[in-house]
Amino acid sequence: MAKGYRPVLRDQPFLLPPDMREWLPAGHAVWLVIRAVEGHLDTSAFHAARRTGGAGAAGYDPDMLVTLLVWAYANGVTSSRRIEAACAADVSFRVICAGGAPDHVTIARFRAGFGGAVEALFAGVLALCARLGMGALGTVALDGMKIAANASVAANRTEERLRKLAADAVAAHVAADAAEDELFGEGRRGDEVPPGAADPGSRDARIRRALAELEAEREAARAAREQQAREYLAAGGRARGVPPQQVAVAAAAARRDRPRAGIEDYCLVKAAREALAAAQARGAAAEREAAHKQDNRKGPGPVRNITDPNSRLMPVRGGGFIQGYNAQNVTSSDGLIIATRLTSDTADTRWYQPMTAAAQHAAAVIAANPPAGPGHAAGGRIGLVLADAGYLSQDNLTSPGPDRLIAAGKRRDARRPGPQRSRGGQPWTSPAITAMIARLATPQGSAAYRQRSHIAETPHGQIKHNMGIRRLAMRGKPKAAAEWTFITTVHNLFKAISSGHLTPQTLTALPS
Repeated sequence: MAKGYRPVLRDQPFLLPPDMREWLPAGHAVWLVIRAVEGHLDTSAFHAARRTGGAGAAGYDPDMLVTLLVWAYANGVTSSRRIEAACAADVSFRVICAGGAPDHVTIARFRAGFGGAVEALFAGVLALCARLGMGALGTVALDGMKIAANASVAANRTEERLRKLAADAVAAHVAADAAEDELFGEGRRGDEVPPGAADPGSRDARIRRALAELEAEREAARAAREQQAREYLAAGGRARGVPPQQVAVAAAAARRDRPRAGIEDYCLVKAAREALAAAQARGAAAEREAAHKQDNRKGPGPVRNITDPNSRLMPVRGGGFIQGYNAQNVTSSDGLIIATRLTSDTADTRWYQPMTAAAQHAAAVIAANPPAGPGHAAGGRIGLVLADAGYLSQDNLTSPGPDRLIAAGKRRDARRPGPQRSRGGQPWTSPAITAMIARLATPQGSAAYRQRSHIAETPHGQIKHNMGIRRLAMRGKPKAAAEWTFITTVHNLFKAISSGHLTPQTLTALPS
């Protein structure tokens, strides 16, 4: 039982310890981050982007700003205004800033100027983790992660709507010009705007860019269809498989007109004529069905976002969509993200080969940085790549590179023997896919593939749930990609801390 209550004297004067090192315990993680950034990571790329020696107040040290952002992102604080507030209210943030408090504009501008410097920081942290004995590459996993962009789904517009917005903007500019000419005369504008004050990232520019992307995408799709048609027709209608719909009629005509011996009523000529009639009927029916779907479609069709034109509507697990990006990550078996790429693709298939190539480059970085102290190198060559069914294709299974296990179906079918089916419902006929299904059905293949979920998805849960980062702060693909690379860098650094590899003792043993 307590004797009484302690007095609450908020007007009692006192001083913090004069030595800032006494503000936090010696084992606090913020000291490890400060020492790692300032003494063991190459931040010269951030310094190269800064200019000193001019008139005005002294700037903030890039090392301090990098450390500040690393600590902020590790604690789920991504808003520059919230970071500024934490620099005044949170002791760990104050220790990083050494009493100084950069304002949110300084923080936002520094982050927006990451550029290629963050790639060097990612590689530096990966090399640091390798010197600490991390980076187990016997088995790695590739997976995609949907992350929200700094844009609203409501900001999506169809091509028709974008054209209307562009036309309205032009009409508004014309009307404004006419009104200003009438008010100020044709030679004057009244309040003169300084040269170069126009913002190239304005809403009108984003609308024009989104419209141009839609037109380029439609043109690319049309060119691909024409190329497919030319390749099929070049085979004289003899190519195996179902002909593309746009050349079905032409292919049937080619088979009909193929020189054959005999009279007009020869059986093969009759069959070709009947095939042509059937293809024409199917083509007409397909056109009617497409027109009907166009008139009665429930969705808006292709859209672009006028806030972040590079972001896309991404399907998420459990149903629904988010406006965001698809981050591709290769993870080592001890939890390091060794390669990453932020993409605008909703599908994963075409990123298998680029990501495995990036992972092999990362393996070379890890191998070039063996542990400095006692222990053995965890890196080396990549032994096995695990990927889910989103990466399944003939090319991905047969391309050069490390050994791989790619699922041939959903989770319940990934290790089940027997014929699997594609998303379109057609059975797989590729020998490589058939061989992969058979391999996954073996006890060894099944046991190896079971590691995929833990290796690939644990970092995603760490970033989204523990770090609390579910949405990017930067807009536009280049800046968003730099921010995502920074997030994975922070994940790797704190993975080294949480696993016990990065400690005051191990840092002391490493050369600076």
